[in-house]
Amino acid sequence: MEIVEGIGIGVAVVVVALLILFIRRALFTRSGGIIRLSVRVTTVLDGRGWSPGFGRFAGDQLRWYRMFSFALRPKRVLSRKGLAVERRRLPEGQERFSMPADWVILRCTSNHAPVEIAMARSTVTGFLSWLEAAPPGAVSPRMASQDWPAA
Repeated sequence: MEIVEGIGIGVAVVVVALLILFIRRALFTRSGGIIRLSVRVTTVLDGRGWSPGFGRFAGDQLRWYRMFSFALRPKRVLSRKGLAVERRRLPEGQERFSMPADWVILRCTSNHAPVEIAMARSTVTGFLSWLEAAPPGAVSPRMASQDWPAA
């Protein structure tokens, strides 16, 4: 009987954990301004270190949440004021296995610290528009490279 109870408790914990993940995702995605976005969290190995998630635009910030996390706070916050795109490229080598084929990788500087983000090619246009847009009187950062990588 103790084994059955242990299995039942284990199943209940897994169900509750999955329920929390789905509720968390539903809370964030219902308000719009959400994009699928991967961030490179480590550069120890070439082509590795990508973490899937979603980004949420909130004023002058892009808030990135990990896909499989219980945290309600963003894992990373990128401010539009300190963010500039250095270059764009297509996934290479091992990266092609960790993200969809139509994604583009943007190497950015955020307050003088490099950050790599990856998103769908169709999402890049909206991201760049958000990056260039600024409230009246504010100065928008300039983007270094405007050319698309060869397909």
